[in-house]
Amino acid sequence: MSLLARLAPHLPYVRRYARALTGDQATGDNYVRVALEALAAGEMQLSTDLTPRVALYQVFHAIWSTSGAQLEDASGGETATRAGDATRRLMRIAPRSRQAFLLTALEGFTASEAAQILGAPMNEVETLIASAQAEIDAELATDVLIIEDEAIISADIESLVRDLGHNVSATATTHDEAVDAVQRHRPGLVLADIQLADGSSGIDAVKDILKQYDVPVIFITAFPERLLTGERPEPTFLITKPFQPETVKAAISQALFFHPARQKEAA
Repeated sequence: MSLLARLAPHLPYVRRYARALTGDQATGDNYVRVALEALAAGEMQLSTDLTPRVALYQVFHAIWSTSGAQLEDASGGETATRAGDATRRLMRIAPRSRQAFLLTALEGFTASEAAQILGAPMNEVETLIASAQAEIDAELATDVLIIEDEAIISADIESLVRDLGHNVSATATTHDEAVDAVQRHRPGLVLADIQLADGSSGIDAVKDILKQYDVPVIFITAFPERLLTGERPEPTFLITKPFQPETVKAAISQALFFHPARQKEAA
């Protein structure tokens, strides 16, 4: 299989990443082009120990590391001026933390894969991700509605939300309580279970909430199969119980950062 055929499925995603990293599509595309030219000329090689996608991003970063800092020093102000809201916030995050955050939050790599791409120890990458999430959470602090009928789990989620600097505006255990809570106070984020106390549906509650307000939603459920049916648009953020606290924290950071309505509010 030719080099282009091996890499073609991954090129739209590395271009997306390059745009987010640099704050500009043309600049990002230029770095991708230079990386591909280096591969075609034999100046760089894809690691055979990695998947093609991880190896491609690794080559991209090898190119970026030689001149990316110069780009930021030369054009960071101009880029930030013309970029969108989310991009401007990204560009304010320290470069290394921004790379680790984008690789995991935007591109879906594991922390281990991000470490391979960045050529950094795993513990360093985890620290960089946590630092980026802390910056994001501090900037996008909001009111959170928790829809959960199990008291212990609800308390755990509430503690995680407060640890990130957010405020819990209300907790609800049924569809009606959730809808009523939104009428009293509009949340900036909803964390919802699917199966609620009185047999009502968290899915229906979220649908009714979204008819009124465009807010990011994270489902935390023991029944993910009820959402992953392939028959309708599936949620971007779906966490399976029992959950890991860091998974919930990461999802909150990502949901607030990438949701269009939240981007406008934070501009």
